[in-house]
This record gives sequence, structure tokens and C-alpha cells, in this order.
Amino acid sequence: MTDSATDQASGENWEAERQALRTELGNRMKAVRQAAGLTLDAAAQKSGMALSTIHKIENGRVSPSYENLVRIARAYDIGMERLFSENAETLPTTRLTVTKAGQGQIVRSKNFEYEILCNALVDKKIIPLVTTVEQRNALKAEELEAHTGEETLYVLTGRVELVVEHYQPVILEPGDSAYFDSTLKHGLRALDDVETRIFWACTYTDITK
Repeated sequence: MTDSATDQASGENWEAERQALRTELGNRMKAVRQAAGLTLDAAAQKSGMALSTIHKIENGRVSPSYENLVRIARAYDIGMERLFSENAETLPTTRLTVTKAGQGQIVRSKNFEYEILCNALVDKKIIPLVTTVEQRNALKAEELEAHTGEETLYVLTGRVELVVEHYQPVILEPGDSAYFDSTLKHGLRALDDVETRIFWACTYTDITK
């Protein structure tokens, strides 16, 4: 098989996997919404998201951003791990959980692939992630997101540019870290065409409560 044919096959495989991830997440989000007794209209009102956006996510037509995952979890009054775990309702109560290397729950959004760690511990205040960041052009204002909580990140491989509202963009290399208020508009992108991964920990609840 030629290199071009290999690349094409790889691209097709990834597209199929991405669609499968979207469909799986969409089905689970629909089930969680229905279990909460919410119609699409009620979910839209509680989350502040467009009804059409929730409908598209539930039907696997679009990947939710982290901001929208936060909004949905808060609107449904659940821990975010319940959006990703099929058996979250039946997990035993525990305050310790371990995720072996490469065994986290994979979720794909538009510009990131998240491996969600320690998913068996329900109703966490912090969501630990290993995130693969995509290379893209300089971030525009409309691409930045904001939500309640705080975030910290540590660069594992590659270089990233962190943009936070009111501050100059910061370039972070392996071993560098940052901590910021999530209520400020922010965004992240990889700078180079290499695998770029970070450890990312986020709170999704209002820390003033």
C-alpha cells in the first residue's frame, strides 16, 4: 500500500471512530436528559444552550465543546462523569479510583481529544484530563470560551499557546504549567505539527458555593 493510500485509510478509520464517539456520547447525553425529566426545550432553558445544538449533540451530528459539557452537567445537576460512563448510576460510592495508562474514557470535541481520567469516582469537583491539542491558526475572539470554575494545565509534549482574556498570549513548552480563572474567556492551540498533549484539570462547579 502506498503512503497516500495508507494516509487515506487512516483518515477514513479516524472519521469512523470519531463518528462512533459522537454517537455514543450523544446517546448517553439523551438518556441522562430524559432521566432528569427534561424536555429538549427545558434543557435548553436550564443550560443556556440553543435547543438545536443539544439536538445535534444528542444525534451525534456535532461534538460538544468543553464549555457545553460544563453547561449540560450543571443544567442536569449531575457530575460530569455521568455524561461519559454508561454505568455511572451503579458505581459504588468511593473516594479513591485509579485509571491505568491509556484506559481513560475518550471524548472528542472540535479541536481536542480528551482522555477523561478516574471516571469511576462520581460527583467529582475536579475533572482530570489528558488532552491531545490540535494545531490551528491564531485564535479569534469568538473561538474563546468561558465558564465557572478554575483550570490548570501541564504540558507533556509539544508546544501550546494559551490565550486568556485581558492577558498576553503565553507559549508553554514541555514541563511548563499554567493556572487560570475559567470565567475569563480562554482558548488553547498547538503550535507545531507534532503530537501535543497536556495534563488538564478543571473544576466545573461554581467554586464560590
